[in-house]
Amino acid sequence: MLSPCGSRAEEATPASPALADVSATPGLTATGYLDVSYEHLSGIGLFANGAPNRVFDDRPDSLVLHQAAVTIAYQPKQGLGGLVNVIAGQDPNVFAAYDVNPDARSYFDVPQAFLQYATGAWTLIAGRYVTLAGAESIDPRADGNFSRSILFGFAIPFTHTGVRATYAASDQLSFVLGINNGWDALKDTNGSKTAELAVLYTPTKALSLTAQGYFGKERVGGLVGSGPEGQRRLVDIVATWSVTDVVSLGLNYDWARQAGAAGTGLTADNVNTARWDGIAAYASIQLSNRWRVSLRGEYFDDQDGYRTGIRQKWKEGTVTVGFAPTKPLELRLEARYDRSDSAVFVRRVAMDPETGAYTDLGSNQTSVALEALYRF
Repeated sequence: MLSPCGSRAEEATPASPALADVSATPGLTATGYLDVSYEHLSGIGLFANGAPNRVFDDRPDSLVLHQAAVTIAYQPKQGLGGLVNVIAGQDPNVFAAYDVNPDARSYFDVPQAFLQYATGAWTLIAGRYVTLAGAESIDPRADGNFSRSILFGFAIPFTHTGVRATYAASDQLSFVLGINNGWDALKDTNGSKTAELAVLYTPTKALSLTAQGYFGKERVGGLVGSGPEGQRRLVDIVATWSVTDVVSLGLNYDWARQAGAAGTGLTADNVNTARWDGIAAYASIQLSNRWRVSLRGEYFDDQDGYRTGIRQKWKEGTVTVGFAPTKPLELRLEARYDRSDSAVFVRRVAMDPETGAYTDLGSNQTSVALEALYRF
């Protein structure tokens, strides 16, 4: 979904790799979209610990303006350029950098704002930009499903602030090297930086393989101004294959570790190194110019409960049907089923009066959603 320069792909494919668009578009462009939905959950969208179990679709039984977004970009293949992406709505409260509005909900954010300089095979950007990790995107136009994957919400970061260099060794091979202020932060929360490394290989027009990694010290337990810290490592791999003009397949794997967790109470067994990993598989079928179907199945193992707050093995399956009555408008109808190996999903608001803990819990959750996505 994401180019190494931080721009977004326009085509809505289910699992495009993080480095898919290695060329910049000349000339000044201005694009935007509106993303609105209504969703019904069988539960209330929370884990037993009170944390949301969805990423952006965390307000069930409500008509939600997820994003009203505008992107203005000037990205020549040679010389100086830049990009600014402004988003308002409910979703910025999830991906806004920690120190933008740490004490209140944020309904406005600028996930990307960077300067760019291109010369020869090199492209350099500096500022804030989206992560290279993952098969999905903040931008719904680049995703095949309405709901975001478990991996998108719980395994990887959303954005970074720093400097990123991309070297196009050939039409088939590119490399990325960057230095960032950690995960989802405008300014670093400690004295260390996080390195990003990525490789994109496209042996054929139909096949794309990417591998990206993030390595650096991060505060344990999230983006906080003090407290213990430890080495955080993430390895993310994405593969896509256009089997035919109609069918495309995708695969995303994540492996991650966070050191320094012992003594914080943030892991289930108080281990020093928290572990999480998962895999997601995608399939997209373009039935006609107007109709398409996107499928997703995934498995996430929060081995020490560090990312969700509960040690669990979590699976989900999603089917989304897209219908485009006009070129700018797409309507998406989605059904999703989630299941954990523990009773972690809150079914209704029922609490123990003494402990304040939720008492009506289940090991599965279902949802049905209708999304309208309008491009302009």
